[in-house]
Amino acid sequence: MLRVLMILVPLALSIYAFIDCITTQEQDVRHIPKPLWAILILLFPLVGSVSWLIVGRDRSSTAGRLGGGSSRGPRGGWVAPDDNPDFLRSLDNDKKDGTEDGKKEDERSSDEGKDGDPRD
Repeated sequence: MLRVLMILVPLALSIYAFIDCITTQEQDVRHIPKPLWAILILLFPLVGSVSWLIVGRDRSSTAGRLGGGSSRGPRGGWVAPDDNPDFLRSLDNDKKDGTEDGKKEDERSSDEGKDGDPRD
């Protein structure tokens, strides 16, 4: 069991460090260019992975992670829909549009009932 862990732990560390290196934006990489970090991680898995995790990436910046988009808050975190003012505004607009359409639908159905066939 110990032999398996001695193989799996460095392998998992190398895979994690390589994916982290690839997904980090270029401006968040420190000391050497990103392609050289990737080569270092691949050629020297244990030393390259540990050095990448310790000194390779600027950890104070959250802009380098995947999944960044317009739903980010002022501090870079994800904002829930009920806390997002743009989303709430769009719901209000949809609600206003929906009630106007609903009134029109009610008027149409009542008009059809008046002109309907007496056999109904």
